[in-house]
Amino acid sequence: MTQHLTLRRPDDMHLHLRDDALLRGVLPETTRHFARALVMPNLVPPVVTFADAQAYHARILAALPDGTDFQPLMTLYLTEATSPDDVAAAAAAGLVKAVKLYPAGATTNSASGVKDFTKVQPVLERMAQIGLPLCLHGEVTDPIVDIFDREAVFIDRILAPLRARNPGLRVVMEHITTEEGVAYVRAAGPDLAATITTHHLILNRNHILAGGIRPHYYCLPIAKREKHRLALRAAATSGEAHFFLGTDSAPHVDALKEHACGCAGCFTATTTMPLLAQIFEDDAALPRLEAFTSLNGAGFYRLPANQGTLTLTRHDTPQAFPAKILTEAGPVTVFDPGFPVHWHVTS
Repeated sequence: MTQHLTLRRPDDMHLHLRDDALLRGVLPETTRHFARALVMPNLVPPVVTFADAQAYHARILAALPDGTDFQPLMTLYLTEATSPDDVAAAAAAGLVKAVKLYPAGATTNSASGVKDFTKVQPVLERMAQIGLPLCLHGEVTDPIVDIFDREAVFIDRILAPLRARNPGLRVVMEHITTEEGVAYVRAAGPDLAATITTHHLILNRNHILAGGIRPHYYCLPIAKREKHRLALRAAATSGEAHFFLGTDSAPHVDALKEHACGCAGCFTATTTMPLLAQIFEDDAALPRLEAFTSLNGAGFYRLPANQGTLTLTRHDTPQAFPAKILTEAGPVTVFDPGFPVHWHVTS
């Protein structure tokens, strides 16, 4: 029996669009389903200033498919030289919706990130005053700390002290991957929220490593044990307001993924909405999908919910996703969940 599900158009509150040829190739994969997306600033060079954000915003708009009403929500890349006044001006203009903190060396294009957290304290204080959210890549980079423990250590070593120093600062823990992250968000109060990715609801570390290394499942933060995946599933499907979708869809051309030192990232923009419908159905939580994709993120960022709708239809025949998106920069492999997906976006 055919089943239909209509939601408010969703928001992707953590998205990588890259630039130039890759931007032009992957942007339609997001605009097809999403009304808005919070666009990450870790380009080379990064989007550090208000002027940088204005220029990148213009390049995204120029790359939009004809007839698209998609709205890119811009972010600034926090460095130890970031100006509090520039951040405040970008926020006051309405263009920039958050500032992104990358610990230096934590992930793709994070070399310009923060090493000394005392040097960004003036920016954090101004952000707390004006209500501008801080988005965190929550991993320590200490080489002594095991890669599978870096999120939990970050909470204790960096995040808890940072929030204590900055009462009222609104913080988003990006792409949480652990049961410790879920528990911390639940206990922290209304000024803290977390995004959860599509792929972290599906993958545990066995999917990356067992039976051979699968480069298109390699991401940062890396997928953890099965108990952590289950904790993320429970959080995402709970309907709780402090958890919402941020795909962290991260396109890299195949030549950079299938490489001796392959890039981190899963490209999920094409498949996210059918995958989430399947996940929420499997967990008996379809009535709460709209909260996760369309309401909770908008609420935390103090944005109105989208007025348009997206309809998904369930068919007996599984969805057939494209294997790759062909761009002028090269082919990008689309995330394959490894299980049948019966939901299709139909309007």
